[in-house]
Amino acid sequence: MSKNEGTVDRIIRALIAIGIAVLYFTGAISGTLAIILGIVAVVLLATSVLGLCPLYAALKISTNKG
Repeated sequence: MSKNEGTVDRIIRALIAIGIAVLYFTGAISGTLAIILGIVAVVLLATSVLGLCPLYAALKISTNKG
């Protein structure tokens, strides 16, 4: 599969994942919400690093200009 995320998309995903991590480590979120957002953060960070979003692929969306 080819990359389907552009640079801006990848940066935004990484920043959101970092934001969720900061909220967790500062104690702003806890319990079930922290677990759910933690999973979301891991997925966002993984797709950001790989440059590939399976949902984008299923919907035939690409933000990658290259």
